[in-house]
Amino acid sequence: MNRTETIEAVRLDGRGVWIDGRPRTLLCASLFYFRLPVEQWRERLAQVRASGYTCVDVYLPWNFHELAPGRWSFEGRRDVAAFLDLAHEEGLYVIARPGPYICSEWDGGALPAWLGLDPELRVRQNEPRYLEQVIAWFDQVLPLLAERQYPANGPVIMVQLENELDFFDCADRTGYLTALREAALGHGITVPLIACSGQGDLAGATGDADGVVPACNFYPDDDSPDIEAEVRRYAGLVADRGVPLLVTETNRRHRTLRRLLASGAKLIAPYLQSSGWNFGYTPSSGNWGRPGNFMSHGYDFGGYVTSTGVERPEYAEAQVFARVVEVWGDRLALAVPGAPDTEVACGFPTSSAPGVLDLPEGGRLVAVPHFGTDPGTAVVRGVPVAVAPGSCPLMAVDVPLRLWGMDATLTLASADLVAVADGVLVFSADVPVTAVLEGQRTEIPVSERRTVAGVTLVVLPSADAARLRSVGPDGTVRLADAPHRPAKPAPTAVLEARRRTDTPPEQPAGRHDLPPTLESLGVYRGRGAYRTTTDLTGVDELLLTDAADIVDLSVAGRTHPPIAGFGATRRIDVREVTGNAAIEGVVEIWGHANFDDSRLPALRLGALRGLGTLWKVRDTTDVSALWTVHGHWAGAPAPIRVLGGWSSTRVAVPVTYTRTVHSPAPSALHLRGVVEPLRVSVDDGEPVTVHTENPWVLLPAGTHQVSITVPHHPSGPGLRAELLTLDAVRDWSCAAQDDELLTAFAGRPGRTEEVRLPLALKPGEEAWLDVDLPASPEGYLVRLDATQVRVTGWAGGECVGRVWAGDRPDFSGGDPDALWVPPGWPGLTLFVQGIEGRDTPEIRTLWLGVPTD
Repeated sequence: MNRTETIEAVRLDGRGVWIDGRPRTLLCASLFYFRLPVEQWRERLAQVRASGYTCVDVYLPWNFHELAPGRWSFEGRRDVAAFLDLAHEEGLYVIARPGPYICSEWDGGALPAWLGLDPELRVRQNEPRYLEQVIAWFDQVLPLLAERQYPANGPVIMVQLENELDFFDCADRTGYLTALREAALGHGITVPLIACSGQGDLAGATGDADGVVPACNFYPDDDSPDIEAEVRRYAGLVADRGVPLLVTETNRRHRTLRRLLASGAKLIAPYLQSSGWNFGYTPSSGNWGRPGNFMSHGYDFGGYVTSTGVERPEYAEAQVFARVVEVWGDRLALAVPGAPDTEVACGFPTSSAPGVLDLPEGGRLVAVPHFGTDPGTAVVRGVPVAVAPGSCPLMAVDVPLRLWGMDATLTLASADLVAVADGVLVFSADVPVTAVLEGQRTEIPVSERRTVAGVTLVVLPSADAARLRSVGPDGTVRLADAPHRPAKPAPTAVLEARRRTDTPPEQPAGRHDLPPTLESLGVYRGRGAYRTTTDLTGVDELLLTDAADIVDLSVAGRTHPPIAGFGATRRIDVREVTGNAAIEGVVEIWGHANFDDSRLPALRLGALRGLGTLWKVRDTTDVSALWTVHGHWAGAPAPIRVLGGWSSTRVAVPVTYTRTVHSPAPSALHLRGVVEPLRVSVDDGEPVTVHTENPWVLLPAGTHQVSITVPHHPSGPGLRAELLTLDAVRDWSCAAQDDELLTAFAGRPGRTEEVRLPLALKPGEEAWLDVDLPASPEGYLVRLDATQVRVTGWAGGECVGRVWAGDRPDFSGGDPDALWVPPGWPGLTLFVQGIEGRDTPEIRTLWLGVPTD
């Protein structure tokens, strides 16, 4: 197929999305092959198609396919070509999103961990070292997409370049996106190229690069009355560029999706309608404004299909919505946002400016969202109509019916039109429907019909409308069978297991003066051990800097609670230790940051993992006094005050405090009482921002001038400063256990001994357990009745996830307390780690549940 034919097959213009010369309204569900068992790919794709959605968006994670530098894999669950072929067979279009950065709460946002080993490489920039790596990825993946472009050999109708770049500080957006565009064109991508904005900055997302279509991601409060006004603004902005409004990510709730449609969206892609699972060591860390939280292995934001494939009630709402889109067809696809001047008055909370679509053949669709919880009444064009709580009917106003072969005008219908037959209109509603046809007004109860002006009007409850199959000329309807929902069985208790008597091997990783990063040892996912012996005579505390992700530290045989501070500096009390002491730090990578958060060192995009640096604290000095004041009206010679002690009426205006500090060795400046971010510069160098999450600044040995700039508060910020003189702990031996080594060990049979739960462990003790699972066509959700343990599970040759019971950090993204063993994945092996905390490490019971909801 030549380029011209492909462009004609899929085309974007100011009126809409055109496929094969026909305008289309696309409903698109996120469905990620890398979060599903390969055995379920077809079933999940068919499930999306049965929902009425016609498209799936698919990320392609770079670091899922490049396992190590230059080592590529596109087999098994990584066979994305097979997944795309299945989507094509199931009749779905695909929007392919190969990154290079995808976010998606995935390890590193899909950027390979080893990129951070090159200090000159700058991710997501128009920078040659980074682009060289990106092009290597594109050389692998873009040919797969080019071969499967619609309509020649596959389902791909659009390709997204980058992802929400407007969240990231990119120095040359135009150059960067142009480089990605040229790579795509060079590999024969001829379908539209798009780039999505995460916070409405169209130029920030696309760099205004020629040939890159801006798309929008919206994540509003579902109950906001102002969604329509915001979306209409962007519909106008992209129309000025000659392209349609493509909503490439948004909330899952169909009431909100209807509001987007009525405001001009031509592609509506709720993010994660079909949920999945973060198998392996693939979740990310540090999302959504809570520094240091972990993403769970269950990846589920409440979409219409759960992580294990069970349909939620929202699935039926999707089917009804899809019927609305289908029945209005080309007219809806070419409709344009109209002025919200249709007379609508609501007796319930609703939109501040209802969405209105002007249909090309005359008439309008008016969206009337109901935010309340009780049935309500709206007055539309002077006619009172019932509106169900939580709904958003798309009401037809002044619609001529001649295109459906009926010589009449539908002046008003207060419910969704879901089907049309010869002389029959079928509506979906859970409250009585009011219709005005040829001047005749009628109210139709749910599950009944009326004939008005020769047209039969039928009202189906929404549950039936979701199952509608055909409509007869007399208004009779045929429904599909109601889905069978078996009773949820009680979970089964497992109290027996086999404990392995051997332990997984370690890969020796040499001796190092200071602890190296795990990535420099070849561990991109997994864990590593750091061991040394040092003299702690006269040392009361240690300082740990830049450690990530999970550090299990033992000093002289004493196990400390896990450290999961993502690089935040931590003080460790060792007053009870004297003389030479053995120190061991076992560090596990939960996941690399998928967003760029400067508040903690390990949450920067591209930040590396490892023990960081462990320091002996030799001396502590209070340096809160003798700071000179600069700014406001302070004159020369500069006044001297305590840190934060300047008195001024200039509230929030920055004031700078400067002082000379001296240390004969490396030191750490600790700023206690930090509330708002402040700026610190040393020896007139580039200022750094210090946050309350990590109020420390490391200084080399010597004499330094330190300047601290803070927003002034008339009551004083309550800052105190202390200087800790440091001595690095040196001479470390290292060992590596990456995810492949651990998975291989879990899959090998070994010597075992029978154990019966409960199983108690000491803090720091580890145990490997093999558990027999009865065969199940649904698989199992495995939950633990346990305290103070971290558990990693394997089944079917894959890591199925990790669970942390007891004292733990925050988790986000889904259910953090279950492991899913998919059907057909044999066996279950658990790696159990006892951790220090308030309770005794113990597994009391394993509960096997069938994933039915």
